[in-house]
Amino acid sequence: MSRHDHGQGHGHGGDPGEVRHDREFWEERYRSAPQVWSGRPNPSLVAEAGALPPGRALDVACGEGGDALWLASRGWRVTAVDLAQTALDRVRAAAEAAGPDVAERVRTERVDIAGWDSGEGAFDLVTTHFLHLPPDVRGAAFGTMARATAPGGTLLVVAHHASDLGTTIGRPDVPALFFEPEDVVAALEPGAWDVPVAEARPRQVVDPDGREITIRDTVVRAVRRR
Repeated sequence: MSRHDHGQGHGHGGDPGEVRHDREFWEERYRSAPQVWSGRPNPSLVAEAGALPPGRALDVACGEGGDALWLASRGWRVTAVDLAQTALDRVRAAAEAAGPDVAERVRTERVDIAGWDSGEGAFDLVTTHFLHLPPDVRGAAFGTMARATAPGGTLLVVAHHASDLGTTIGRPDVPALFFEPEDVVAALEPGAWDVPVAEARPRQVVDPDGREITIRDTVVRAVRRR
């Protein structure tokens, strides 16, 4: 993963074809190091949500909270959810360290997004970065996030694009975990959304050997019609 990525990301075991999406995997992943992600907001969040007026935000697969804290620092009231309690404990600690103005605007909850009911239209922004779920639960997760988005609100889904499998960045060789922008759009209720952004967006990163390469992210920004 690039240094900006920080979410529930890729769940995979020792077998290159094995896909795992369970709490144990992610608890172990976060316990393996004092800090797994950079702590900075993901660049697509800054680009796509930076001009939005603050309201209620849901950060799905929040990891250690880089996105959630950035949103809270800009006035959003953020619900940060993840499968791993270890990650959520780090979000809480980082929010407290950022000061009371940020801490009081961030709440955490441990959930499995594929089976969670957040309430209809509860959030003005629903965002998830690098949440790569198995295909059999991915549609349900997209549906949950869509239902959570308020009329006039924004749904932002960012993920690694399948074209990264041919690069030196080190993506897991599990093609089923990757999806196209059109797959996100197809999960939205027809006629209920405007989709100003649905693309495979290039960006520059440094691979493990120190070489600068171009990778691509699936980026979808959709606005629920009022």
